[in-house]
Amino acid sequence: MDLDKLMNKHLTRAFDPSKAIPEETLQKLLRFLRSTPTSTNIQPNHFYVLATAEGKERLVAHLGERFQDNSEKILNASHTIILTTRADLPDSHLEEVFAKETADGRFPDPAKRALWQSMTRDFLNLRNYGYKDVNHWMEKQTYMALGMTMMAAAELGVEAMPLEGFDPTSVDKGFKIREAGHTTTVLLALGYPDPARVYSDPISRFEADRLFTFV
Repeated sequence: MDLDKLMNKHLTRAFDPSKAIPEETLQKLLRFLRSTPTSTNIQPNHFYVLATAEGKERLVAHLGERFQDNSEKILNASHTIILTTRADLPDSHLEEVFAKETADGRFPDPAKRALWQSMTRDFLNLRNYGYKDVNHWMEKQTYMALGMTMMAAAELGVEAMPLEGFDPTSVDKGFKIREAGHTTTVLLALGYPDPARVYSDPISRFEADRLFTFV
């Protein structure tokens, strides 16, 4: 990965609609997205991969009136992913996580497995009843997956643009996301840049002494 190049470029704002991500590249990126870590391995996400014109048009139709300036980006992107997060955290989901970990042999020692499950339940009780921020905490996991997937896309030569300009209630209705127990958190448009609309202006960031404190 060319970090120097990444540090001196703008996010893509315009995609070339004639260029599609090769299927092998897309599947590799989705495998990476599936592998991204979450706190306590809670895995609170479901991802809607919009690869067809119909799928992208449906998303555009449900962005909300004030966010229609994002329509072109979505329609011209090769793919757009709707990253959703669980609307709640029932014990049934936790049991699914534990069952999958057991099936995958994550904790072959029964004593270690029991300890892990006990510690996980204790931590989730803290989020639910102590900090009372379980929804916000789950959304943090979604954003961690978003950031890591953007870096993975760069490694694969794919441009990735996160989008927060949408009406989540409308998107949820358009794809029946709430019925699946989730809600829309963020969008990620993927593709290749329109060479005629690439930003060349310098990027602007605070100086290092404003951002870093060494202790």
